[in-house]
Amino acid sequence: MDFAQQVNQYCERLDASFWAEPANAISNAAFLISALVSLLLWLRLPRKDWPVLALIVVVVAVGCGSFAFHTYATRGAELLDIIPISLFIFGYFHLAMTRFLGLPLRHGLAATVAFALAGSILIRLLAPVVGSSAGYLPALLAIFGVGLLCVRRDVKAANGLFVAGILFAISLTFRTLDQPMCGQFPIGTHFMWHALNAMVLTILLRTLMRAGHRAARGDHWRDGEMFEGP
Repeated sequence: MDFAQQVNQYCERLDASFWAEPANAISNAAFLISALVSLLLWLRLPRKDWPVLALIVVVVAVGCGSFAFHTYATRGAELLDIIPISLFIFGYFHLAMTRFLGLPLRHGLAATVAFALAGSILIRLLAPVVGSSAGYLPALLAIFGVGLLCVRRDVKAANGLFVAGILFAISLTFRTLDQPMCGQFPIGTHFMWHALNAMVLTILLRTLMRAGHRAARGDHWRDGEMFEGP
């Protein structure tokens, strides 16, 4: 791979200059805001949830990596964008398996591997139809799927996942419409993908923290106990 190869995937970019995508680049600040809000919630936890803190750090990396991609617009910068997103998706899925559904760690890992394999097949099938947005459809389906499985086990977690899933579906629509709407909206719609996804990540992290976690000692937290008060 030629890491220096220029990439032009979005409506807003008309040349190879650093600030050719100002809206797409600046809108990545939303991810940093998401990370800050999530960190403030994390600091309120009665017991520090280190896996969630790791995901918050990944959200920072998502914002920085996406900023690099929408400014440098090279294959190397694209990896800085893709890798943190993938880390969040699979890291969150594994935690969802163990915390929301109560699977043992090894079963959660097996489910995550199965999700990755099934997702790669689905992406190949749908890529000719929806283009690069197909890469996010497995995550969208997983959010709703896990939400449905949580309905009887943890209604609040299910509701959080459903809200995040609806927002994610809307943000994915904006991402998909970026090129088709270019003639009518020259700035493109990709920046809305960033803004809404930052909200999605905040909701997902808050839902994970509210649900509590099963620590190595087998401790359980009741839903909502860490968020008592205003």
